[in-house]
Amino acid sequence: MSPPVAPPGWSRWLVPPAALSVHLSIGQAYAWSVFKPSLESALDLSGTQSALPFQLAIVMLGLSAAFGGTLVERNGPRWAMTVALICFSSGFLIAALGAQTEQYWLIVLGYGFVGGIGLGIGYISPVSTLIKWFPDRPGMATGIAIMGFGGGALIASPWSAQMLESFGSDHSGIALAFLVHGLAYAVFMALGVLLVRVPRTEKPVEDGPSAFEGVQVSAASAVRTPQFWCLWIVLCMNVTAGIGILEKAAPMITDFFADTSTPVSVSAAAGFVALLSAANMAGRIGWSSTSDLIGRKNIYRVYLGVGAVMYLLIASFGDSSKPLFILCALVILSFYGGGFATIPAYLKDLFGTYQVGAIHGRLLTAWSTAGVLGPLIVNWIADHQKDAGKHGSSLYGLSFVIMIGLLVIGFVANEFVRPVHPRHHIPAPQEVADGRREQPA
Repeated sequence: MSPPVAPPGWSRWLVPPAALSVHLSIGQAYAWSVFKPSLESALDLSGTQSALPFQLAIVMLGLSAAFGGTLVERNGPRWAMTVALICFSSGFLIAALGAQTEQYWLIVLGYGFVGGIGLGIGYISPVSTLIKWFPDRPGMATGIAIMGFGGGALIASPWSAQMLESFGSDHSGIALAFLVHGLAYAVFMALGVLLVRVPRTEKPVEDGPSAFEGVQVSAASAVRTPQFWCLWIVLCMNVTAGIGILEKAAPMITDFFADTSTPVSVSAAAGFVALLSAANMAGRIGWSSTSDLIGRKNIYRVYLGVGAVMYLLIASFGDSSKPLFILCALVILSFYGGGFATIPAYLKDLFGTYQVGAIHGRLLTAWSTAGVLGPLIVNWIADHQKDAGKHGSSLYGLSFVIMIGLLVIGFVANEFVRPVHPRHHIPAPQEVADGRREQPA
């Protein structure tokens, strides 16, 4: 499938909605927990077993993004979005069959393995195209799309809960909910497949910058540069710090104020989780757009440096002031979302647009690592502190100190980022060179 070229007069503002249709769909992954209680009851599963489809999906997201990035660049966004649609929707249909027949391994295979491939390919599918359409505002463009991944759960959570209430939470009801998800998301993602286009020239904006100006580095060369690995550390440390709070948000705020005169109720803890999701979304568009104004290196100084200060404030004074705890957590989660949305533009600044999607895919292995590291640090330490007889905010003091240390490591790694050495540069892509030759002198 050849990349569809935009006809004359095509508006570049049609491309972000195409990207959003995919990202809002695959962002359902963050709402998997809605299905956990019903699955555990209907199929007699443990909490660990019911989490397996989600965990496998995130692992496959990182792997498919890393290994499929070059194919995405070669075949274009329409091919990538089509593959994402087929895999993600098929994953739900296979999971529906598994639920109906009470074969849990089919749910793991469908949602986790097949659907996870759709997650990874879908996540990176629009990145390169958006950067080429918006060379003047790459941070804003990628922020709009990646905001959708963070916001997908805000749609999927109530929708899924309503379906389980309507269809029933037994295995047949779960199967029907999975079936509706698979079909509905296929239709919604098809809008992106139909809308997406690649720019016909290297200057999609009249009098604007070229999409291919500056340094160009291939994906194979990028992974051999220190800049790539510095950014890998930066992303991993930033995500670890954010996901450490996100994964344990409700029990964390409950524990922090359990021994005070104003304990946090279950409903208030759920409201706190919703606030964090909103901060995650807002950070993806807000901070990434800010990076277009102040620069990528400076915005990561904010994410990592101010993030460390926020953790220090929570560790020192969090249990004495509920507004301070909530405010600091919201800022950290906004940095978590902003880090995801800004990294494609940072890669474009360093390595150019030639294979930025493939480079981004390889860098997302940092997300897979952080997805294991963050929850492991917070949960393992909290469990051991509880075994030692501690309670309340003291369950998290050590893990917060570790998070501060990780953010400092990320801050230092960001300071080491320098322009890529010319030996890694390649000539502009052939089609760009041909376009330049056709332009009048």
